[in-house]
Amino acid sequence: MRRGLTTLTSAVAACLLLAVPASAAGPAPGAAGVGDPYYPDAGNGGYDVAHYDLRLKYQPRTDRLDGTATLLATATRNLSRFNLDFLLDVDEVLVNGKKAAFARSGTHELEVTPATALAQGSPLTVVVRYGGTPSEKKIDGAAAWHRTADGAVVVDEPTSAPWWYPSNDHPSDKATYDISVAVPDGLQAISNGVLASRTSKLGWTRYNWRSAAPQATYLSTLAIGRFDITEGTTASGIPVVNAYGKGLGDNLAPARASLERTGEVVDWESSLFGPYPFAAAGGFVPDVPGYGAVETQTRPFYTPGMFENGAFMEVVVHETAHQWFGNSVSVRNWRDLWLSEGFATYAQWLWSEKEGEGTAQELADHAYSSTPADDPFWQVRPADPGAGQPFHNAVYRRGAMALQALRNRIGDRDFFAVLKRWQEERRYGNATVQDFVRLSERVSGKPLQRLFDAWLFTPSKPAPMPRAGGGGGASSLASQARAPEPRSWKKIEAAQSAHRWPSHRH
Repeated sequence: MRRGLTTLTSAVAACLLLAVPASAAGPAPGAAGVGDPYYPDAGNGGYDVAHYDLRLKYQPRTDRLDGTATLLATATRNLSRFNLDFLLDVDEVLVNGKKAAFARSGTHELEVTPATALAQGSPLTVVVRYGGTPSEKKIDGAAAWHRTADGAVVVDEPTSAPWWYPSNDHPSDKATYDISVAVPDGLQAISNGVLASRTSKLGWTRYNWRSAAPQATYLSTLAIGRFDITEGTTASGIPVVNAYGKGLGDNLAPARASLERTGEVVDWESSLFGPYPFAAAGGFVPDVPGYGAVETQTRPFYTPGMFENGAFMEVVVHETAHQWFGNSVSVRNWRDLWLSEGFATYAQWLWSEKEGEGTAQELADHAYSSTPADDPFWQVRPADPGAGQPFHNAVYRRGAMALQALRNRIGDRDFFAVLKRWQEERRYGNATVQDFVRLSERVSGKPLQRLFDAWLFTPSKPAPMPRAGGGGGASSLASQARAPEPRSWKKIEAAQSAHRWPSHRH
C-alpha cells in the first residue's frame, strides 16, 4: 500500500513539474547568439532592446572614443546573465542602477552578470561606460571603423555596432536611437535621423541626432570630420540632409549631382512603395577609399569612388529603396537578404524604365540571356544563398529577375499592390522570404510557390520567364540579344562583386 502511494505521489509530482510554465523556470544565462543560420554568434538571447542612448566623445588626433551607452530593454526570459556585442574596453556596467559584474568572452562578447537575477518581462536599464581606440579592433580580421584625414567613419554590413557601442547586434532586435557626439570645434558629426540640437562648450561641439523609428544595429552610422552640408525637403516635406567630405576633389560635383536628387527619388519611390517610412532622408560621402555604398538608415553612405565616372543615379535609387526594403521591413535572418537586395536592385530597373533607358523587362531579359546556364551564378539560390555568400550577386541580379517574373505572372496592378501591402503590414518589423510568397498569393489569388521555387530556391537556371499582358514593358525573347545594356550595369555589378564596401565580412 505504501509503495503504491509513493508511486502515485511521484506521478502526480511529475505531472505538476510538467505543468510549470516556462516563465517559472529558474534564472539562466541568455544565449550568446540569436541563432541566425548564417551568423550564429550574431546578437544575443534573453532580452529585447527598445532604445539606445549613446553619449560619445571623440578625439580624431588619437582616435580615442569614450562613451556611455544606456540601453532600455525587457527581459524575455528569467536571466542570471546576458551578453552584449562589443569590442572596446569597459570601465563599468550598471543594471537597473546597481553595479554588475562583467567579463570578456570570445572576440566581441561582453558577459554581464547583474547583482540580482532578472525576471521574464521585467524592464531593464543597462548603463555601460567605456573607451578605447576603435580602429585597433577587428572581428575575423575585418574592421568597420575607418580613420580619415580629419576624423573617422563607422559603417559596415552585416555588423558595425560593436566598434562604437554595446548592443544586441542582429536585425531581429530593432530599436530607436539618440546619438550624442562631442567633437573638437570645427568638426562635424553626421549620424542617422534628425539633428535635434547642436551646442558648443569648452572647445567641443556636441551634435545630438535622433532616430525615432525602429532601426537595426548595422544600419546605425557615424561620420566625424569636415563636411559641406546641404539641406532641403522632399515634396511631402521630409527633410533631406546631405554631407560631402572636404577632400572629394573631382568626385564632388558628380556626387552632388547624384545625392542632391535624393528628394526626387524619395518622392518617386513613395509613389511605388507607399509613404516614406522615416522622418529624414539624405546621404553622406566621406573622404574614404574603396568602392561601394551601404543603406544606413535615413542617411546612406557612399564612397567617392562611386562617382569617379560621373553622376550615378542608380546607386542613389538603390540605397534609397532600401529605406523601405531592408530598413523599414527588415530581414528575420540574414539568409532572407533577397527581401532587401533583390528589391533595391529591381528599383534600379524601375528607374531605368521611368527614365526611358530600358524597361525592367528588357533589363531582366539581358540579365537572363547574358548568363549561360552552366555559369556558377545559377547555382546560388537567392532565397538561401549560403552562409559563406549571403551577398552574392545572384541575390541582387537573379533576385530582381524573380520580381520581374512575379510582375509578369500577376500583372502590374497586383504586383504594385503587393509591394505597398508589404510595407503597410510589415512596417518597422521583420520578415522572411516565405512571408512575401504568402502575401503575393493572398493579394493576387494565384498559386505562386512554383514560380518562387524556380527563381529563388532552385540551384539552376530557370526556364525563360513567362510573359503577360501589361507586365512591365513585356518584350519577346527574340529581342533579348538587342536589349540595351545601361551605362551603369557594369558599375553596379562591380560594386556588388566587391560586396559594396571593402571591409564587408561576407
